[in-house]
Amino acid sequence: MVCDDVYGGTQRYIRRFFSEKHGLAADFADISDIENVIKGVKANTKIVWVESPTNPTLKVIDVHEVVTAVKKINENIIVLVDNTFPSPYLSNPLLLGADIVYHSLTKYIGGHSDFVMGALIFKDKAIYDKTYFASYSLGACPSPFDCYLALRGIKTLELRVVASTRSAFHIAHFLEKHPSIEAVIYPGLKTNRFHERAKKQMRGFGGMLSIRIKGAKPQVSKFLKALQVFTLAESLGGVESLAQCPAFMTHASVPEEIRKELGISDNLVRLSIGVENLDDLIVDLNQAL
Repeated sequence: MVCDDVYGGTQRYIRRFFSEKHGLAADFADISDIENVIKGVKANTKIVWVESPTNPTLKVIDVHEVVTAVKKINENIIVLVDNTFPSPYLSNPLLLGADIVYHSLTKYIGGHSDFVMGALIFKDKAIYDKTYFASYSLGACPSPFDCYLALRGIKTLELRVVASTRSAFHIAHFLEKHPSIEAVIYPGLKTNRFHERAKKQMRGFGGMLSIRIKGAKPQVSKFLKALQVFTLAESLGGVESLAQCPAFMTHASVPEEIRKELGISDNLVRLSIGVENLDDLIVDLNQAL
């Protein structure tokens, strides 16, 4: 079982390789509703894949609630949590009961958009040993220099995450009142349906937010081209602020009908807030809008 609103690359891998090439079954479900988890777990379910907050509509999944429900059905089912958006500074899924936590180190942990790497953190040594053997055998090992870059990034993780979270909080409130904005999706807003859940399992609301601009693709295109401080790019979690349109970029490989179901509309823009001056970021967003 896979959280329906996951990163586009994850969707692509599961739909096109995991299923089509390897013959393994995967069911996508909105697991922000625990009833969908309970109904969706099957006799042959091996893993429940969670991403919280989700990319790009920022659903917050109650990790402890999911783990409790899944283990009650079958204690051998592995619960894996992609914790890239909040980073380990804001959320620790292992403490909430998860079996495996995944991080794209390329993002917040690296922090400088200059290497590509991922990490899995395990609660159970037996699962770790099996995965390590597979990684070692396949050669999926990072270079020493990339490891150095990851260690460099970890040293400033707290400073960067605190700065981006603080700015994202203010930007979300600014955009919420802007006449050119249809909606702001950010768990730090009290009007957000996942606000209380985020408060329960995160130390802050993070530096990621999505907005719906009034209009369609032409208006989004004009907005993205008009930005001067924000860079048009797909990555996230770096020192620089980025903007992108998921429907045409990170989630373009997701079938159109599924994008519509998930709310990944043509006017949805995802923002990754960096560590630049807050006033500069607000002025840039305002002039582009």
